[in-house]
Amino acid sequence: MKQLTIVVKPFRAEAVLKALVELGVDSCVVREAKGFSRQKGYLDRYMGSEYSMAFLPKVEITVCVATDRVSEVREQIARAARTGRMGDGKIFVTPMAELAAFDF
Repeated sequence: MKQLTIVVKPFRAEAVLKALVELGVDSCVVREAKGFSRQKGYLDRYMGSEYSMAFLPKVEITVCVATDRVSEVREQIARAARTGRMGDGKIFVTPMAELAAFDF
C-alpha cells in the first residue's frame, strides 16, 4: 500500500475527488491547507489597510492506494488537477509499513 497526499487549488478539489471516485477510491481525508512557494502570495485588505499574505489557500487530500495502482491514480489526479498555471499542486507518494484500519 502507498499513501498519496495530494495538494491542489481549492477550485480543483471537486474534480480531483470525482476522479478518485471514478477510479474506485472510496475513502479519503480532505483538509484545508495553506501553501507557500514560488507564487509569491497575494494582497488582502482588512479594515482599510493592505496586507501581503504569503500563504495561499490549498486543499490537501489523503488516500491509500494499492501499490500496483499508484501510477494510474497519480496520472488521473494530475490530469484532473492541472490548469496549466504555476501552483497547480503536488502529489506526494509515501510507502506504508502497515495498514491497520479500525472502525469505531
